[in-house]
Amino acid sequence: MQYHAAALAARGEDVDLVGLEGTPVAEALARHPRVTVHTLHDGDTRGPEHRRGFVARSAWRAVLQAWRLCRALLGVPRPNTILVQSPPAVPTLAVAWLVSRLRGARLVVDWHNLGHTVLAVKLGPTHRAVASLQRMERRWGRRADAHLAVSGALAAWLQREWGITATVLYDRPAAPFVPVPDERWETVRRALHAQLGLGDARVPLVVSPTSWSLDEDFDLLLEAVERAERRLADRGFAPSPALAVVVTGRGPLREAFEQRLARRTLARVVVRTVWLEAADYPVLVGRADLGLCLHQSSSGLDLPMKVSDFMGAGVPVAALDYAPVLGEVLRHGEEGLLFRDPGGLARLLVGLVTGEGEDHVALVRSRAWLAAHPVPRWEHEYPGG
Repeated sequence: MQYHAAALAARGEDVDLVGLEGTPVAEALARHPRVTVHTLHDGDTRGPEHRRGFVARSAWRAVLQAWRLCRALLGVPRPNTILVQSPPAVPTLAVAWLVSRLRGARLVVDWHNLGHTVLAVKLGPTHRAVASLQRMERRWGRRADAHLAVSGALAAWLQREWGITATVLYDRPAAPFVPVPDERWETVRRALHAQLGLGDARVPLVVSPTSWSLDEDFDLLLEAVERAERRLADRGFAPSPALAVVVTGRGPLREAFEQRLARRTLARVVVRTVWLEAADYPVLVGRADLGLCLHQSSSGLDLPMKVSDFMGAGVPVAALDYAPVLGEVLRHGEEGLLFRDPGGLARLLVGLVTGEGEDHVALVRSRAWLAAHPVPRWEHEYPGG
């Protein structure tokens, strides 16, 4: 949504960007004279983890969010268009539709996934709350005036199942995601290595951006790094860092992952969780030897945005091959590499260290392909751009 706001502001539109508190917006966007940021308080939603407690807590949270969102949208200067991303579908779709009609604005929905399938990961596909959310998502989504979809597969599903015609708008890298020169990287590298406890060691760097949510397979990562550790030991590597895997971001599952990670004995493969400021994150992405995407789609129809960021920086990405939709943006040996299980990822990691094997050959080929085929940028493909 920040990319939408920046692109619209660059075209001379005044933008009110409304979202929940949390990670600050990009500094350039916060300072843009045509962009006004409205932050909504989200409150404390912690509570019991059993299903009944989760559903009740989520319902109450939706009520509070609906009130705050409605008040915010009614308080901004009268818009000609309200653009809302889904998920989350509740309460945003209904509130956005109501305010659009009250204020005479068009409503556009940017579909990035299906909210009911995300909920099904938590509650199971047969839960009544999942069916209820699906009905609400369909009812309010169909009332929008126009639609965007993150993939061709998602657009086809929306047309076939709900009669919604959506224009496909792929995620593309923004301007900060480019190859990083040595001098800029050196400043970040020293601070990062100190934070990771690597000292001045020069080891291959794998970067895995994450929101620490249920649609990413962290158990697969732990199993893969353990296998890579054993294989490097069998090859005679000393018990000192030979590979660094950096998992970035904040989210609900980070603490549990760190607890499970602490129980592992890893000497050759260093795994660290970090939070980086907005200015440093594109630098880390741009100097990675390999990007890592653990996304496993709840619907099989969405695409992970992190893949496009790595492509913009010319860095091959190793992605979990979760569904055929991934082929819309990533082909093995071109935009990146695909793996299907912990063993496949472990082979990629070991090949990155040793420089041997078919996976390493594919990695080299992918980096060369990206250098010869720069991907389109968000600002170039945005409608009207």
